[in-house]
Amino acid sequence: MRIVIDAMGGDNAPGVEIDGAIEAVKEFKDITVVLVGKKDVIDGILKNKASEELRKRIEVVNADEVVSMSDHPAEAFKQKKNSSLYVSAMLVKEGKADALVSAGNTGAVVVHALLIIGRIPGIARPAILIPMPNSKGFGAMLDAGGNVDCKPLHLVQFAVMGVLYAKHILKIENPSVGMVSVGEEEEKGNELTIGANELFKLSGLNYKGHVEGKDLVKAVTDVVVCDGFVGNVILKFGEGLSEYLFNGIRNGINNGGFLAKIGGLLLKPVFREMKKKFSYDEYGGAPLVGIKKPVIITHGRANVKAIKNAVRVAAEFIKDHINEEIEENIKKLGGNIEN
Repeated sequence: MRIVIDAMGGDNAPGVEIDGAIEAVKEFKDITVVLVGKKDVIDGILKNKASEELRKRIEVVNADEVVSMSDHPAEAFKQKKNSSLYVSAMLVKEGKADALVSAGNTGAVVVHALLIIGRIPGIARPAILIPMPNSKGFGAMLDAGGNVDCKPLHLVQFAVMGVLYAKHILKIENPSVGMVSVGEEEEKGNELTIGANELFKLSGLNYKGHVEGKDLVKAVTDVVVCDGFVGNVILKFGEGLSEYLFNGIRNGINNGGFLAKIGGLLLKPVFREMKKKFSYDEYGGAPLVGIKKPVIITHGRANVKAIKNAVRVAAEFIKDHINEEIEENIKKLGGNIEN
């Protein structure tokens, strides 16, 4: 398996991407990593950090331009044909790599993946899938920002892709599906959720109906679907809330005197485990599902562990033939709905 990393995409590029590639080839013996970016810079760092044996499974492809976080996605696509992101996507399109990992501008990754690699046949809209911590471990939520305006069919297709992710990556048997709405009752919601609810009944999925915001962490369903506007609000609120809570606990312990510090010391393993569960570097990144080849978007502030785990998720998509299953299931979904 050949997995390409956009080496210039993240906030701390290319150092983090290079270190992540090194850790990935150390741990996963059946992959080759292709780093795309400023070749002289990458080669210089690799020479000092990776053994000659490891460098045999790390290739470098030159790309002189960089898509920044402030670049407009469509303009970057048109104007920066030698960017690390553009060249990375072309390698996947041309069959020179099997998957793409990027910590770059999310909108730009979506545009480049969609316009260069293309959609899986039958998919109306690709979606950003986020692994969501919940009371059972992890679930999947999509879309997390790829599609602000959606139609009922889009939500049902998101669910099909989310179910396959939950089966293969999260190892959940027969994942259940819920749709975010303002109440559990079928008649509540807007035109999108009410229309999608009728399609879900015909889909053949393990559909449980509407779920409310509070149900996401209760693991009422394994997969949760919504449009990208709602999903991105949920995602950003969750990130902000977890940061607020952990900072509040830390400040309370530091300022609470001797007993608070002793209690904090005793509970340190619990806090460490909770922080690990909420940390994006543990699950690596967010798959852009619905694209012909696996595309994993990780956080701009991604660390070495996040890059390594993003490579792991990309490899699991390839080994488990998840994209091929998505195509098959989307065809089946079309038959169910039409009948």
